[in-house]
Parts: sequence; structure tokens; C-alpha cells
Amino acid sequence: MFLVDDHALFRTGVKAELDAAKDQVEVVGEAGSVDEAVAGIAHFKPDVVLLDVHMPDGGGAEVLRRARPAQPEVVFLALSVSDAAEDVIAVIRNGARGYVTKTISGRELADAVCRVAEGDAVFSPRLAGFVLDAFADRPGAAPIRDPELDLLTPRERDVLRLLARGYAYKEIASELFISIKTVETHVSSVLRKTQLSNRYELSRWASDRRLV
Repeated sequence: MFLVDDHALFRTGVKAELDAAKDQVEVVGEAGSVDEAVAGIAHFKPDVVLLDVHMPDGGGAEVLRRARPAQPEVVFLALSVSDAAEDVIAVIRNGARGYVTKTISGRELADAVCRVAEGDAVFSPRLAGFVLDAFADRPGAAPIRDPELDLLTPRERDVLRLLARGYAYKEIASELFISIKTVETHVSSVLRKTQLSNRYELSRWASDRRLV
């Protein structure tokens, strides 16, 4: 397991708690910033990253955006003092497999790390409802805002949705009754706003946000 948190004292405490569960979890490295985390994950290639949600240089969501594409086999478990719905959904939408709060015990944390490594999704009890509401297509589901998604206009979302489904520019133009040039303009705008490089990255980004 690789540990990411900007507070050195907290990292020390987590490692001490997990020492009692060495038969389950081994901490192979740690990081206190987004840049250190991305570099450390690439170097150690851990099975699980225990990820702080809020850090001064971007936080857990930024680590996920930068590290996951290059290390798709790594599983991320968010650990935070925050139990706000927006924080939970932001990291889950970016690929975290679970979210637990820092009130969790050392033994429970070790168990959560093992469970996500085995493919389970793990949440502190009251947080699971946020995820179900956010991803359930049902009336009354609580709308969770995604700041990145909110940057896109409705037409840009339409273009992105079709692009992620594998449509060619010509097909998108025909489907939306716009010109190919307009499609290209919208795609360029979406790439700029999302800071992604190509349609393949856009497709994954759209899929993570259930736009497809």
C-alpha cells in the first residue's frame, strides 16, 4: 500500500496503526503532495493507494486524474476527515474504489484496504447513500455537482457524449444537425476545458462521469 497525505504526523499515525496488521497490509511508500504521489505511485506500483482528499496542491482528485491513466491496475481508497457528499462523489467519479473517514480504526482501515484490493467497493456507512443517490437514475436522487462537468455547455456535453460512444465527427454533425467545423470547435473547447489531450482520454473522462 502507498500512503498519500499532506500531514506527516498523520502518515506516521496511520503507519503505526497498520503495523498491527502487517500480515494484511504493508506500507511500501508515502507522499505528502500531488507531485510526490504521482511519482511514488509510478515508482512503487502499489496494489492500493490510500489517498487524502484535501491537499494544498490539488488533493485526491488531482492525484487520480494524473496517476490513474498511467497505472490503471492500481486501486485507490480515499481517506478523509470530510464526509461531504461533494468530496465523496468527486473522488469516486475520478476512479477511487472507496471512501472512508478518518474516524476509522486501524483494524477497520486494514480491512478496507484488503477489500478494495480484492475488488470490493468500501464506504463508511453513511457515505454509501451519497454514491447511490449520485449514480442512481431515479427521481429524487440528490444532484451532486461536478465542477469540471459544469464547465461544459449543454451542446459541448452532447458532442462529448457522442464522441465517447465512438461516433466520427461527420456522424456527430449529422446527429446534431451542425457542421463538421462546429463539431471540431466544440471538441477543441472541451479538450481545453478538461485539459485532456485526445478523444481517447475524453472518452474515458466521459465514461467516468456516466455521460455515455
